[in-house]
Amino acid sequence: MGHKEIEAALETELAEVAAGAGCELLECEFAGGVLRLTLDRPGGVTLDDCQTVSKQASALLDVADFGPGKYVLEVSSPGLDRKLYNARDYERYAGQQVRITWRDPETARKQTVVGSLIGLLPEDEARVALVDSATGEEITVLLKYIELARLVPEL
Repeated sequence: MGHKEIEAALETELAEVAAGAGCELLECEFAGGVLRLTLDRPGGVTLDDCQTVSKQASALLDVADFGPGKYVLEVSSPGLDRKLYNARDYERYAGQQVRITWRDPETARKQTVVGSLIGLLPEDEARVALVDSATGEEITVLLKYIELARLVPEL
């Protein structure tokens, strides 16, 4: 079973459940029979947060009659190597090490760089700036071309 789109109204209700527990719903994904909800909150997500959201989301999903068959509900935090989901994340994690993968629109070639995140540049089109760890070069990428960005945990 592949990806299934979550209805916007249901995703909004799941975000409200997360907000009721003091969390933000970062991602809602259904793939391979697993409905994965990724939560965040200032100071970090606790096990109690995940349990609270899981119970309330499960009740909501039962009422909404989600899914034609069995599925597993997984509620978790983004982890140490968290994905960067939106413009606010690129501002929030400025100064951190990141791994960014984007597709060059002219060549369609994928590129990946690990470096220190400078942040979001205030321009007409949102650009992400970072300093490449390998070369020391400053690189800017249009946010809309970024396919995946993650923090690189410091060991």
